[in-house]
Amino acid sequence: MNEQATRIDRRIQAMATRLSRSLDTNMRNSFLPDATKELRRFSAAEAADLIGVSLDHLRKQFFNDKVELEVETDSRGRRSFTAEQVDTTRHIIAQDSRAKKFQYLVPGRRADDKLQILSVANFKGGAGKTTTAIHLAQKLALDGYRVLAIDLDPQGSLTSMFGLRPEIEFAEMGTVYDAMRYENPVPFNDIVRKTYFHNLNLAPAGLLLSEFETETAHALRHNLQPPFYQRLALCIADVENDYDVVVIDCPPQLGFITLSALVASTGLLVTVVPSMLDVASMAQFLQLAATLMETIADVGASPDWDFMKFLITRFEPNDGPQTQMAAFLRTMFGDDVLTQTFLKSSAVSDAGLTQQTLYEISRSDFTRQTYDRAIESINGVVSEIEALIQSAWHRKDT
Repeated sequence: MNEQATRIDRRIQAMATRLSRSLDTNMRNSFLPDATKELRRFSAAEAADLIGVSLDHLRKQFFNDKVELEVETDSRGRRSFTAEQVDTTRHIIAQDSRAKKFQYLVPGRRADDKLQILSVANFKGGAGKTTTAIHLAQKLALDGYRVLAIDLDPQGSLTSMFGLRPEIEFAEMGTVYDAMRYENPVPFNDIVRKTYFHNLNLAPAGLLLSEFETETAHALRHNLQPPFYQRLALCIADVENDYDVVVIDCPPQLGFITLSALVASTGLLVTVVPSMLDVASMAQFLQLAATLMETIADVGASPDWDFMKFLITRFEPNDGPQTQMAAFLRTMFGDDVLTQTFLKSSAVSDAGLTQQTLYEISRSDFTRQTYDRAIESINGVVSEIEALIQSAWHRKDT
């Protein structure tokens, strides 16, 4: 390496180090005192909404001593619940022999239900994949599903949203790569981490995950087994009894990593911003995906999807061109486009500045109209996806 190249390399490294340290300091300041994230408590009204009962019904459970929980109560007698207490209350209500109609409140898998594995994918960055994936995973967990979030993007954005620092904590080991790699893979459960979110675990990502792309090219030449398109599916199979739903955040490219996710999945969610450039990029994504999926289908790797849906993200209803493009997508793909949209909102972007989601921030942190509009949007999206999951399980009682 010549002297000029060496100077450039050192300068870039210094910039990376300085930026990483600054971000780490910012995170520690944001999550004091112990530099780890904690989930806020939920009001009684929020708890009732998450469980799926009326506030009056929830109150009666406590007044009649049916629920024995040490729920925090403020000076005005208002109760607040942890996410775990919400889930415990959900199960108590569902098991009440005099409330058979409430058994549907526990929505997870039953004996014959297969694990639902949902990949969130697109060819283009900035299409809202990670934002969608984390809100989806968190809301499903709050709704009573046992959820595993898998970060397959070497940039580790989903991992960072859980308050972790991929470039620091997973610089050498501890990511999905360790379980998927060809040489000396570790058991998948060894890299899965509990999060501060009840019912939600994480399989983190880091820059080392990008090695899977280059190693797979070598593996294909030498016919290393199992092949790349089976490796993630086999990882998930090792832990499938522990979860109801897996949510995978794919990288913004259609390489071996994304293909392994598509093969493992039971459902695909393609995010798209309703603009000409984004839709044109999605068209290329679909064309390339079809070609590659056809290629690996020749060796018996056809995916078994219960559904494939398009989700319109970063949507601004008052933007004329966006509205026209959204209508165009619905004309082209009909029911394959989710009815609900993920609206562009300052509440989402502002929460993201401190690596939080709409479910982690309080309504009081924003103007009510801004928060309510944003939370109604994503709740609608998750509700529609939940219906698809329940349909895949052939549920008739929800």
